[in-house]
Amino acid sequence: MRDPRLGLFFLMLLTGLVSCGGVNNAQGLPLHQIRLPHEFEIGIYASPVPNARSMALSPNDTLFVGTRTAGNVYAILDRNQDQKADEIITVARGLNMPNGVAFYNGALYVAEVNRILRYDDIEAHLKDPPAPVVVYDGFPLDRHHGWKFIRFGPDGWLYIPVGAPCNVCEREDGRYASITRIKPDGTQLEIFARGVRNTVGFDWHPKTRELWFTDNGRDWMGDDLPPDELNYAPRPGLHFGFPYCHGRTISDPAFGKQRRCKEFTPPAMELGPHVAALGMRFYTGTMFPDEFRNQIFIAEHGSWNRSAPIGYRVMLARVADQRALTYEVFAEGWLQDGHAWGRPVDLLVMPDGAMLVSDDEADVIYRISYRK
Repeated sequence: MRDPRLGLFFLMLLTGLVSCGGVNNAQGLPLHQIRLPHEFEIGIYASPVPNARSMALSPNDTLFVGTRTAGNVYAILDRNQDQKADEIITVARGLNMPNGVAFYNGALYVAEVNRILRYDDIEAHLKDPPAPVVVYDGFPLDRHHGWKFIRFGPDGWLYIPVGAPCNVCEREDGRYASITRIKPDGTQLEIFARGVRNTVGFDWHPKTRELWFTDNGRDWMGDDLPPDELNYAPRPGLHFGFPYCHGRTISDPAFGKQRRCKEFTPPAMELGPHVAALGMRFYTGTMFPDEFRNQIFIAEHGSWNRSAPIGYRVMLARVADQRALTYEVFAEGWLQDGHAWGRPVDLLVMPDGAMLVSDDEADVIYRISYRK
């Protein structure tokens, strides 16, 4: 005769009242596999957030999230301030790789492949957003590295990268493989940095207000070459080497004979090969210990064609006096036995000092906090 308690157990399991096999959240994600420094912990801030990519926070703490493949932009609200999202609202649908989001003067800026859109007074109309204003629509239409990360700099300009439309190539159009910037109204487009293959994350040092950015290295030079990069651009006009040079001294097989590595600005730090270093943030909160203040956290999305996968983690780059000193693991465990159940994309420091991490594989946003 079947024990009636068995049926009750399975009912509790299905409704989430019992956990099994280390599952510790409603999505069944094995968060217990994530390894963090002592006294840090990770939980789910928002789910499901399909294809969650770049994040931007308004002064009213509305979290906006872009996507690459889903074509959506979300607004995420934590109305009761319990550090968990109460509502996820889709504010835009059917866009062309709307990876990048930024918030400025009450408006949401969204980057598609070839244009920048602006949704005015968006927080008053989250469920019935206005038709977007086209701020600028002159970027190339190439979808290869066409998705964009955007942020407003401390100078009030909107910074917009234009990736190389290839693995490695030269193009006459100088906007390719660059970081551009425009005024908030879409005027005065200019190139800030050149020789940048594909950056999907940048931030400004909290004290010096100088730009730092990640850059994804080229493919098909082997498992261990070239490295991804963390770069430092204290002024406009610098060239960071692509397509002629990779890392500090690696000449490109096809284009390296044209120009030498010593002609270019070297990376501040060589990162792991093919780790897909994407989002990066200086930690500006007060929750984490002082040793993390003004240091760089980097989300590594993970390799796609390396024989032994690498990345799928959050790294810490320690910096001082405009130099990157060390590169170490902060959070890892999304990669298990060569298979990844999650892929970190972007990072954001919340007003309480916790750090959010978006994941476009698990379709969630995590919250990393420190137990003081």
